[in-house]
This record gives sequence, structure tokens and C-alpha cells, in this order.
Amino acid sequence: MIRRLAAILAADVVGYSRLVGADEEGTLARFKALREELIDPAIARHDGRIVKTMGDGVLVEFPSVVDAVRNAVEVQRAVTVREADMPEDRRIAFRVGINLGDIVIDGDDILGDGVNVAARLEGLAEPGGICISAAVFEQIKGKAEIDCEDQGEQRLKNIAEPVRVFRIILDSGPTAAKAAKANAPDTDSRSKPSIAVLPFDNMSDDPEQAFLADGLAEDIITALSKLSELFVIARNSSFAYKGQSPDIRQVAEELGVQTVLEGSVRKAGNRLRITAQLIEAATGHHLWAERYDRDLADIFDLQDEITGEVVTALQVQLTEGEQVAIRRRQTKNMAAWESYSRGLNLLRRFNRQDNARARDLLERAVELDPDFAVAWSLLGWSHYNDVRFGWTKEADVLETADVFAKRSLSLDDAQPDAHAVVGLIALIRRQFEEALSYGERAVELGPNIADCYTTLAMTLVYCGRPEEALGRIEQAMRLSPFYSGWYLGIAGLVYRALGRFDEAIAGEKERMRRNPDNIFSDFRLAAIYEETGRNDEARAHVAQALLKHPHLTLRQIRISEVYRDDAQLDAYLDLLRSAGMPE
Repeated sequence: MIRRLAAILAADVVGYSRLVGADEEGTLARFKALREELIDPAIARHDGRIVKTMGDGVLVEFPSVVDAVRNAVEVQRAVTVREADMPEDRRIAFRVGINLGDIVIDGDDILGDGVNVAARLEGLAEPGGICISAAVFEQIKGKAEIDCEDQGEQRLKNIAEPVRVFRIILDSGPTAAKAAKANAPDTDSRSKPSIAVLPFDNMSDDPEQAFLADGLAEDIITALSKLSELFVIARNSSFAYKGQSPDIRQVAEELGVQTVLEGSVRKAGNRLRITAQLIEAATGHHLWAERYDRDLADIFDLQDEITGEVVTALQVQLTEGEQVAIRRRQTKNMAAWESYSRGLNLLRRFNRQDNARARDLLERAVELDPDFAVAWSLLGWSHYNDVRFGWTKEADVLETADVFAKRSLSLDDAQPDAHAVVGLIALIRRQFEEALSYGERAVELGPNIADCYTTLAMTLVYCGRPEEALGRIEQAMRLSPFYSGWYLGIAGLVYRALGRFDEAIAGEKERMRRNPDNIFSDFRLAAIYEETGRNDEARAHVAQALLKHPHLTLRQIRISEVYRDDAQLDAYLDLLRSAGMPE
């Protein structure tokens, strides 16, 4: 048996199964390119030896601890830059663990506790991060210009003694820092019971019945999101796993939750078979599971039953108001609910065509059930979107949005979405105190609804309170780790107001990559570049905005960029004027 001391590096891809499930060919091609162009050459430069690869993972031996650490830092920074243009939920990111220890040589393989500790350290690292043992830390002190943060002693699986762990602090740019922060569970998700509700599987022969499964999961998320003592991942993040069979522990790790609810729906005629199970991610144990065989007409009662069972299993204490809120019946009209569910899916795509299709379905929903409060709320959103994104020239659309949203509140004053949209309408009208009041009430009623935090963040930054806005948009991103381009746009507004221009630029560029037709990012980038002396880039973005919307003027921007402080608005418009925006 041959032994020697070595530095061992273990790495693997975060969420590899989910990435491959979403885009197998693209992920495999990018992973191969990263190996061939970045990772393997870096290992060779630092005298490392690839011991073995394990699908999405790699085990590497280095004769020098300093070389092992420098290699890891170089690769993590390079991968972050390389993947920056990919959507948040499609990026390849590695976790890395490094240990210095005694290893046993077995042919070309290496074995022993030294290897096992490296593998366990890799599991502790955050996406894009590096964790090292105390033995490694002692060797690199004073030899590598790298900052570390002491994580204390950690119990590692199948390792007899606790290991003191250090996290390497990587300065890999604003986009990576923001992504890591957004994907890390916050204090709420650690101190409260936390849950992600995955899209229920449609087991029916007819794919058109998928709305039943989606609608059931959606309504459960909505009900749970109203509970202040629970941390609930937003629908657009948990639904990223639709059509996949993800590993529950991986889901929980990526979304930062302790429990996951999954289930299935099978419809045959007017009969439903629904299964649901609440799983503790750390152990894989079922906290609760049930199968229901019911009539289709019972689906609304089933939503209440499943929600109640989840709350009981998680031992969440409800206030009297919350008990009423999660059982508040929206509609008993199945056709209205179907139109609403289909319209909701389209509304969240944030493009002109789907917004119009969503409005048709939501109009049908309130026609079938005039007392369907949440459908009125979303109908108001569809008209607001037309105004906000410049999809209409009709003068009375904003008034129509206001009427519909307030109709929702007259039917049910506890609708968070309705408060949010009424607040945004007030903001466009420059009724700032009313906008803040409605925005704060939306968050109060929906403490887990990410969109409400985002709308309040936008209101706060326009009202000259960017420090508060930052906390709100960061909370939105924690509730919805796979956040949309809209969130990035609000984050860009906040970062610019705080003078954090690099982060603002990174956010706006990522939003443009996801939503190329949006013009807000163009003129916001133009203002930042003009302000920081990058005049050519500023003019290029103004030209790009005018290509998309040839009739865009400063007068229109004055209407859409509703800063409370006139001097702040005038300074912003002056920057755009200097960059070539017409009056």
C-alpha cells in the first residue's frame, strides 16, 4: 500500500441533472467546451493530475497546495465570466472543495480520508464557490493573495472528527456576487419552515389537461404565500422543474428550502385522482402523503385540504386572519377557473402577444363569474402592462386598469396582487404616498409573494429611498431564485441610484439578453455610460433604443421614469439628452 501527502481538489456542477433535463444538448456542449478550453488547461498549468471524472464531477491531485488553490480560483472566475450571458437558471456553476491529506495510491486512483474530506468540502461550497480545510488554509497563508472566511468546525458525513472549514472569498464580479446571494437561503428560510411546491404532474392522456395540474399547484402556492411564518418559493422558480423528474435534495439545495411538495393529477371523465407528498429534503422522508379520488367539482375543496395538511405537517401556527385567508374561496365556477389559470400562465410571459391573449381569457373568467376577485386583479395587470411597456396608445387604458384592480379590492380587500397593481397605477400618476401605501399593504398581505416585493422596490427607488428598495428586491430574488428579467431591471434601477454602476450595468445587460425588445435597459444603460464618461457606449444604446422604437422621445421617458424628485428626473433626462435622445 503506497501512501503520500497531496492536495486534493473535488468539484462538480450545481444542479447538473436539472440543467441537462432542461437542455441536454446545449448543457453537454457547454460543459465539454468548459473542460477543453478552461478547466483542463488550467489544471495542466498548475501541475495537476486529473485522477478521474464522474459525469459532472472531477477529482484532481496537486503536488502543491498553493497551486491547487490558485487553480480553483482561476477556474471559478473564468467559468463565472464565461457563463454570465446565460439565463440565471441555465448557468453552469461549480462547487469546489480542497483538502491537504494523506492518500492511498490504487493504480491511477487515489483513496482515503484525504480524498473523502475534499469531497465533503465540495458539498459545503456555494455555487461558484470554494471551501478548503484548515490544513490547506495554513499552507496558503502569506503565499497566495486570497482572502478567506472562517466557517468554524463542521461535522462532515462519514468523517470521524470535525473539520475546520474556510470559504475562499472570490471577487468575481457583480453578476456572480448577486447570483450567489440570490440563490443562497436567507435568514427567513433558515429560521422558518420553508417549502417549494413543484408543478404537479399531469397524468391524464390529454396534454390539454395540464392546466388542472398547474392550477392546483399554483393555488396551493398562493394560499401558502399568505402565511407570515412560512418561507415559500415563488411559482416561476419552482415551476422551472416542470416536465422533469428532479432529485428532491437537489431541488431543495438550489431553491434553499427544507421541504418540497410534489404530486400528480389524473383526470378521467369527471373523476380526479390526485396524489401529494410533502418531503423533508435532508432525509428524503415523507412528512405527509395522501391520495384522493374525487369528482372534478371537488378540486377547490381539495386545494384547501392539501394546503391544510401541509400547514399541519410543518407545524405552522396560523393567525385568525391567516386561517380565513388560506380558505377564502375565489370561485366555484370550473370554466372560470380554467380561463383564469390559462390566462395567468400567459400573463407571466411579459410580451405583447401573450399579454393580449391573457386578457381575453381573464375577461372570459370574469364574464363567467363576476365575483372572481383575483381574475379582476390580473385583468387590471394586463392593462397596466400595456401602458407600462408602451404596447398601447389608447388614452384610457390606465383608467381601465385602475377600475378593474379596484373592482378586485371591492370584492376581496385581501388580494395582494390587486394592492400591488393599484400602487403601480398610482406611481405612474405620481401619487407617491398612495403608491407606497398600496405597495406596503401588498407585501403585508403576501409576505411570500416575490412580485409584490419587486413592485414595492420599484416604488421605493422612484420615491428616493434606494436603500430600502435594495432590501425589497433582494428579498424578491431570494423568494424566486430563478427570477425574471423584470427583477433585473428593478435591481438595475436600485444599483444606479446607489451609485453601484458596475452592478447596475450587469443587471441591465442580463435583462437585455433575456428580453432583447425591452427599451428600458437601453436608455438606462445610456444614462449610466454617459454619467461615467463612456460616451460612445451611451450613444450606441440610445441608437439601439431608437431602432426598436423610432418615435421614442425624452417626453415619453419623462412619463415612464416617475422620479419623485424633479431634480433627479431632470438630471437623468440631461444624461440621455447628451447621449443623443431626441426631445
